[in-house]
Amino acid sequence: MNKIQLGKSDLEVGEISLGCMRMNTLSKEEASRVIHNAIEQGVDLFDHADIYGGGESESVFAEAFQMNDDARENIKLQTKCGIRKGFFDFSKEHILESVEGSLQRLKTDYIDTLLLHRPDTLMEPEEVAEAFAILKERGKVRHFGVSNQNPMQMELMSKYLGEDLIINQLQLSLVHTPMIDEGFNVNMQNDPSIVRASNALEYCRLNDITIQAWSPFQHGMIEGPFIGNEAFPEVNAKLQELAEKYNVTDSAMAIAWILRHPAKIQPVVGTMNTQRLKDITAASHIEISREEWYELYRAAGNDLP
Repeated sequence: MNKIQLGKSDLEVGEISLGCMRMNTLSKEEASRVIHNAIEQGVDLFDHADIYGGGESESVFAEAFQMNDDARENIKLQTKCGIRKGFFDFSKEHILESVEGSLQRLKTDYIDTLLLHRPDTLMEPEEVAEAFAILKERGKVRHFGVSNQNPMQMELMSKYLGEDLIINQLQLSLVHTPMIDEGFNVNMQNDPSIVRASNALEYCRLNDITIQAWSPFQHGMIEGPFIGNEAFPEVNAKLQELAEKYNVTDSAMAIAWILRHPAKIQPVVGTMNTQRLKDITAASHIEISREEWYELYRAAGNDLP
């Protein structure tokens, strides 16, 4: 698998990562097969969050991986915090407490990347900076990032931090493209011209922040996959056409579309199916043309101005 650098860090990882939100639904043996299959395909960054399975996904991962010092050095662990029942919490106390819980569940001494999960309007950036400094000084977290944040939210936080944010995790799929749409429709009076992502795509490129694309096969937020969905006939027909051309699956083509963008976006794939992950990671070895990228974008229902 091709490698990318995460932000301005020294972390070099496979350009496709595995999201572990559903790992709590697996047995230890099933999870072990998923993890080791991912590593065999070149996937070495595993994305977690303290809320996934109520924390159980992290525990299942550690048990299945049989975490030890030697094995730990071969993978990168990422987790997120900040979502609580009914509210968001970027307080120093919660960040520190959440990381301790994740470290215990993952049976590791350190997290490679910690992301703040959803923007907290009650955030005190000075508190976040204090928490990050403590975690970095104690060797518990090596790098930091955010999830679902716009440029000004990141700027506010960065004003107080002593280091770079290296990741912004944002929803992106072939049929969920607001961060791209707004860039095409500058000064237009149509729905795609509405600025929903506040130029997050360009901001992250300017500041060498890696965008991680979550839900790369979903339409809406939780509505379900668009791959093979009869509600999306045009994009599925085009995906199938190109999949046959490149001898990959339609899911791999949907990932190849994301990887083709020069922003070097890293998809976070959440499948727990070993064969499907093998099929998807084939996307790393193909590069669709500019014309094909735009054909897929238009087939997804987007009109160019």
